[in-house]
Amino acid sequence: MQKFVIEGGVPLSGTVVPAGNKNGALPCLASSLLTDEEVVVRNVPRIRDVDAMLELLEDLGATVEWRGENEVAVCCAGVGERSAPDRDLAERIRASFLLAGPLLARHGRAEMPPPGGDVIGRRRLDPHLDAFAALGAEVEVGRDIVLRAPGGLRAGDVFMDEPSVMATENALLAAALTPGTTLLANAACEPHVQDLARMLVKMGADVQGIGSNMLTVTGAARLGGCEHDLAPDHIEIGSFMALAGVTGGELRVVGVVPDDLRMIRLVFRRLGLHSELDGDDVVVPGGQKLICERDVGNYKLTVQDGPWPAFPADLTSIAVALATQSEGSVLIHEWMFENRLIFTDKLGIMGADIVLCDPHRAIVTGPSRLRGERLESPDIRAGMAMLIAALCAEGRSEIGNIRQIDRGYERIDERLRALGARIERVAVEPVHAA
Repeated sequence: MQKFVIEGGVPLSGTVVPAGNKNGALPCLASSLLTDEEVVVRNVPRIRDVDAMLELLEDLGATVEWRGENEVAVCCAGVGERSAPDRDLAERIRASFLLAGPLLARHGRAEMPPPGGDVIGRRRLDPHLDAFAALGAEVEVGRDIVLRAPGGLRAGDVFMDEPSVMATENALLAAALTPGTTLLANAACEPHVQDLARMLVKMGADVQGIGSNMLTVTGAARLGGCEHDLAPDHIEIGSFMALAGVTGGELRVVGVVPDDLRMIRLVFRRLGLHSELDGDDVVVPGGQKLICERDVGNYKLTVQDGPWPAFPADLTSIAVALATQSEGSVLIHEWMFENRLIFTDKLGIMGADIVLCDPHRAIVTGPSRLRGERLESPDIRAGMAMLIAALCAEGRSEIGNIRQIDRGYERIDERLRALGARIERVAVEPVHAA
């Protein structure tokens, strides 16, 4: 076990290179099951969730070889007829369920244990199962979820009752290896969904409508290998921007996809954090005084997440931390996950002025003078929000359960130290019962 020990109050300044998109890496690695040829993925973040996905693939018979710091080659030629991922490995990450689509398309059967992941509220599997059923699969729900398509999947018309990111990715993966034309309507269109679609095109599928909520997939009986570079992680970029804002530093994030940051920069600007584009870099000027904009009519500012291109749900916790240092009051509305905002009590312990109205809404009034405290990270994004708060707080903070943060942010302590942060990773001695 490890913890972070942070001395706050230091401006974070410098240049940072964003890691590859964590939520894009997982489905792209899962797509290797669709072919017996080698798949090479570059710009892969070295994080716990990626390690877990690669272990799942290896357990199924794939060969995995790291060929560089962030380049991995996966070959599934040795994958046999086994259609059930290892239960213990599957329970480590939510994305283990992304193996359902490739296994079902490849073998005509998938036996999926319950997936793990962050406990941020109910996370429905129904859109996944509805999509598989629309492609001709039989669905049996018990202790495990058993999917059968003994004659193979068939192309069809898939309408999602919600634009679920993972369900869209699972449907894309299954449809890519299903001959014929499949229509995915009300699909998610987040940047990492687009990245997966572009990779499947390289493998031999035809995907039209990338970037929209209406995807047309013409699948193939056989897909080939490919090489693919993951796009930079817009969630990590937003996290670094907020870090610079609350500490007053000047930061340049290089090699971004500007279009992926349009809503993030807009919402952050309304929270008082201004940024500039310089080619493919985003620059956060230093020394900004953060002041919330009020809506026309002098109404309280509201920040609400939603499906892309709305403000990303994974940045809601980060927006809360940023709002604690912005002059004014803002309503944060997390309508997607009912447990996402529960962590705000930890920021309250640090001195933040936050009223949790209900599981989906919180009012944050700032700026607050935060003080260092001992905290435990409940999930990836809440952990990062607490890290942001600790870096601008007065005094010393300790954050435990940092394996949650490590699941989504590569070598975050090393990269923060390069920007001037006073942060150390410290081993925690186990406590033995008397």
